Amino acid sequence: MKNLGVKLATLEINHLFQICEIITKSPDWKTALDKTMQLLRAIFIFDNMVLYKQNPGGEGLDVMYARAIGRGRSGEAEISWGEELANNVSRQRKTIVEEPGSFSEENRVKYPYLLGIPLLVSSHYLGALIFIRFGGPPFTPAQIQLAEFVARQVTLLIERSRLESDEEALQAQYKQVQLQQEFISTITHELRSPLGFIKGYTTTLLRSDTTWDEDSRFEFLQIIDRETDHMQELITNLLDSARLQAGLMEMNFQLLRIDVLLSDLVARTRLHNPRMPINLQINKPLKPIGGDPLRLTQVFENLISNCVKYAPGYELLIKIEQDKAGTMIIFKDFGPGIAPEHLPLLFERFFRGPDQVMNSKGSGLGLFICKQIIQAHHGKIVAESDIGEGMVFHIFLPYDRIENLRKEGPV
Repeated sequence: MKNLGVKLATLEINHLFQICEIITKSPDWKTALDKTMQLLRAIFIFDNMVLYKQNPGGEGLDVMYARAIGRGRSGEAEISWGEELANNVSRQRKTIVEEPGSFSEENRVKYPYLLGIPLLVSSHYLGALIFIRFGGPPFTPAQIQLAEFVARQVTLLIERSRLESDEEALQAQYKQVQLQQEFISTITHELRSPLGFIKGYTTTLLRSDTTWDEDSRFEFLQIIDRETDHMQELITNLLDSARLQAGLMEMNFQLLRIDVLLSDLVARTRLHNPRMPINLQINKPLKPIGGDPLRLTQVFENLISNCVKYAPGYELLIKIEQDKAGTMIIFKDFGPGIAPEHLPLLFERFFRGPDQVMNSKGSGLGLFICKQIIQAHHGKIVAESDIGEGMVFHIFLPYDRIENLRKEGPV
């Protein structure tokens, strides 16, 4: 008998040691609790276990985790989950044992023995851990101590989970602050640059002590006009970004011909960038699609502009295809490309690759705006690239809006 007691004590110690390891090493709280309850069941009898967590603000409790393991597992909603005991533990902040006043072997699930333990970090109350035995046996003092030990481990688990969540939130906020600071620095530089040109050349033209020939005047005015366009683009991107984040950008959906839209845009691009080779491939016939022509043109202009900036002199291939689900548009340049590790950040606000920051103008808002516009069309835009292999943008626009738009009449 003595040897049996020693074996049981050794088993408990081994299981408790494993529980401590699980609590400290498991990647998430649910996995840790699943493994903990499985181990605990071998040394501590319980039918139901419920973890109640204090709501934010300290009002009320919510079930964070629950397991029905023993008797009453098939009873579902009819069996006890210790909610009233959890509320008592919450008020008294101490371990509470409740036993039925009577007992019957016929329906043991109606006679629960309950053990409720508060989860406390110093004086801060996190919730309650409830163990339930249907029809007994009663909880002994040693078993209560064992359950209190497990409750302390669960408390550490919840606190660790909270700290990890807070750390993730702080890191996200810090990253956002960094991006905003970089954006402010970038946008300040980007605005000062065209303002400097505009101010400089305007002042030069207004000088009364110098007379400029017509060619020089025309050159100065061209520079002023170009830098004004640059400023207008920056301001437009800022406003569009703010509207998209606030959900205030209006979309004027209508039936449109995507091939006509892109053909006109390519013609304008060739006029302004005659040295840029553009290959537009259209697999006809194409069906009309539903979309906002102004906003889709904004997306396509941005992608072409990126090619002009980051792959100057390289061919740009634009390909349009359709299937039963929708329209696919591919923009592929054959320029230097970017490193794969930058692809996940490409559509984030304010992001600009290291080479882009040093070698070209831009606010880091263009692709963010493109993604938001495509998503407003229920579509998708993804990017592929590698160093030396160019950049590819895949856009998919579904047909889900067409049927309603057809009622408005033909394109």
